[in-house]
Amino acid sequence: MTESLTERLSRCYTGVVHDVMRGRGLADFTLPPEITPLVPEKVLCGPVFTIEGHVDDRAEAHQTLLEWTGLLSKAKPGHIWVCQPNDRVIAQMGELSAETLQKKGVLGCVIDGNIRDVNFILKIGFQCWRRRHTPRDVVGRWLPRGFDVPITIGDVLIRPGDYLIGDRDGVIRVPQELVGAVTDEAAVAMNTENKVRKAILDGMDPREAYLTYGKF
Repeated sequence: MTESLTERLSRCYTGVVHDVMRGRGLADFTLPPEITPLVPEKVLCGPVFTIEGHVDDRAEAHQTLLEWTGLLSKAKPGHIWVCQPNDRVIAQMGELSAETLQKKGVLGCVIDGNIRDVNFILKIGFQCWRRRHTPRDVVGRWLPRGFDVPITIGDVLIRPGDYLIGDRDGVIRVPQELVGAVTDEAAVAMNTENKVRKAILDGMDPREAYLTYGKF
C-alpha cells in the first residue's frame, strides 16, 4: 500500500524539516514556542483545516453553542484542527469537543489560545497544542467568523490544506504545494545525518565529518 504524505512526513522531525525549508529560502514557518504540546512525546502531523473567531460578550449562550457545535460538525477526518481564536482568556477546546473530534478521526488540534478539561483530554490521548489552561469556556463569549480560511499564528500564515508537523521542538507549517518535495528532501537529509552520526561515533573528527558529508 502506498504511504500517505502524512505518514511519510510524520517519520521526519521538525529540526530536519526546518533545515530543508530554510535551505529553500523560505521563512516564517515556525509557530511561536509559547504554543506547546499537551502530550510532548506524541508527534502531530497532517493537513489542516482552519478556524478563526472573535470574542463577543453580547453573544447569547445558545448562539455560541450552536455556532461551536456547527464547527465540530464540519471537522475533517484525517486533518488537524487549527484555530486562531483572537483570544487568550477563555478555552477553545474541552473534553466533549476533543472526544467528538477524535471520534470523527481528527488528528489533533493546534490553538493560539487555551484549553480546559485537561485531565479528561489526557485520558483519551487527544493531542492539543495550546498556550495555557483555564476553566473558562466559550459560552456567551466567543463566536467563529471563518472556516477553512487563511489564518496567521505568530508570523506564520496557515492556509487550508497546508501541513503541520509538531514534535517536542515545536510546530512547523509546510505549504501544501511543497510538502511532497520537502518530505523527500528531509528523508535524504536524515539519511546523511545518520552517516555523519555513525562516522563521529566511529571516531571521525567532527570537522572532517562535516567536510565529508556536507552536513552537521
